[in-house]
Amino acid sequence: MRAAIFRNGEIVVDTMSEPRPAAGQVLVRTLACGICGSDLHARKHAHRMVELSRHFPGRTPMDLTRDVVFGHEFCCEILDYGPATQRKLKAGTRVCSLPALLTAEGPRGIGYSNDNVGGYAERMLLSEALLLEVPNGLAAEHAALTEPLAVGVHAVAKANVRGDEVPLVIGCGPVGLAVIAALELKGLHPIVAADYSPARRALAARLGADIVVDPARTQPYAAWAEHAAMSPEQKAARPPLQALLPALKPALIFECVGIPGLLQQVFEGAPRDARIVVVGVCMETDRSEPMLGIMKELNVQYVLGYTPDEFAHALRLIAEGQVDAASLVTATVGIDGVAAAFADLANPEQHTKIIVEPWR
Repeated sequence: MRAAIFRNGEIVVDTMSEPRPAAGQVLVRTLACGICGSDLHARKHAHRMVELSRHFPGRTPMDLTRDVVFGHEFCCEILDYGPATQRKLKAGTRVCSLPALLTAEGPRGIGYSNDNVGGYAERMLLSEALLLEVPNGLAAEHAALTEPLAVGVHAVAKANVRGDEVPLVIGCGPVGLAVIAALELKGLHPIVAADYSPARRALAARLGADIVVDPARTQPYAAWAEHAAMSPEQKAARPPLQALLPALKPALIFECVGIPGLLQQVFEGAPRDARIVVVGVCMETDRSEPMLGIMKELNVQYVLGYTPDEFAHALRLIAEGQVDAASLVTATVGIDGVAAAFADLANPEQHTKIIVEPWR
């Protein structure tokens, strides 16, 4: 079968052996697979990913001398079953799955593995127990957005929203947009969002942001403060010592960029007692001033991935039209176009989410 393969630091097209399903596994045809920002980072920082894996006992790091097929945001079609399977879904059924295989040694990831081929290949293996049938005739390229939306749903869930906060989303790429969609579903308003890209600011507004800010023109934290002012009644109800502080509602800040320096900027701009949720994946060594966090009593929550229930919920949200997933897709490519798509995604005015269709 053909695949776009990560080899020697580059994305190349080549053929590889057809996967064969083991016990409990299903052979599927990849219909659509999103290119994730983590894939772009992994291409550039693969050695760092391998280095950091030493902190996670039991996790098998990528061997960068061997081929890897990325792709963990996928929708597939069932082709055949391996042994010891229940075969509840017919061949031809469209499915999504968490990007993991269940093995005797525990779950093993799909997409950053030498052994478990990801969605940039024509065919791949999934665990039958993790399959979710795609409902409502949902298009494969939109079902493939289940995984990134689940990241936003999980980030908002981990934020422990009380309902009195005013959220600020820094960065309106696919992750930030998923967070905005999840906040909108929570009914938490006003939602303030910031991004340098006009195209992404427009998408942020479409997905639920009430105030969109260009950081080149307006300081995001100043814009947030303008819309987080307490009512006269709230101001009057504050205890005496709190009355000495700015009369602002609680801040809930989502850092969705993941580049060095961003967390320090958040520390500098955040108001006292802000809750900060770090969703962007920074794969480089970064620095921040702990004293800022101490003086402001900031609360920082790092997040990763999602639960199986959140993943299934995200698929239902898209299928039921509660999230405008179609607005995120800016292009589709075949296997031969993956390498160029990695380069094209560097321009936020041109693309938000490119979907790989390996069958093309």
